[in-house]
Amino acid sequence: MAVNLQKGQKISLEKEAGTGLTRVIMGLGWDVAKKKGFFGFGGGSAEIDLDSSCLMFDEAGQMVDIVWFRQLQSKDTSIKHSGDNRTGAGEGDDEQISVDLSRVPAQVKSLVFTVNSFTGQSFSQVENAFCRLINAANNQEIARYNLSCQGDHSAQIMAKLYKHNGEWKMHAIGENGQGRTFEQLMPQIRSYL
Repeated sequence: MAVNLQKGQKISLEKEAGTGLTRVIMGLGWDVAKKKGFFGFGGGSAEIDLDSSCLMFDEAGQMVDIVWFRQLQSKDTSIKHSGDNRTGAGEGDDEQISVDLSRVPAQVKSLVFTVNSFTGQSFSQVENAFCRLINAANNQEIARYNLSCQGDHSAQIMAKLYKHNGEWKMHAIGENGQGRTFEQLMPQIRSYL
């Protein structure tokens, strides 16, 4: 059974998913908030392009590589992005980032996952937003973190996977920020490395 993470909570992936976990998927899903029209009834909705990114950092906090809509896989191919979803339409994950933990280069100590509203809207226009970590071997959900903290932010540092004493762990960060891409979040990300 998946762990429903709270902001700041940390879990051991091995403890939650069992030993031998080698491949995980970080899924991101969202819906466009329904607009209220005349007399409070539906008034249509606009498209919102949320983008997930995975930043790879070494022990010194230097970025080694990035996987996002402009680079769909890491240079070492251990991390792959499913591609850009520009609407949030449909059920389930709208974007996925697959990580082969066994192939992540040894110098990489943390993977930081972010989400940005590339179209610039705030999260007040988004609902049912979540990120979830899935065991790729059996499609079992390991952990889920609710991102639907509606507000005027346009970006969020979702979570971090990090290696501690040879074991992968997950930290649900959930820090709101501003920016259309991960670059604007870098000052905030640095404090979590």
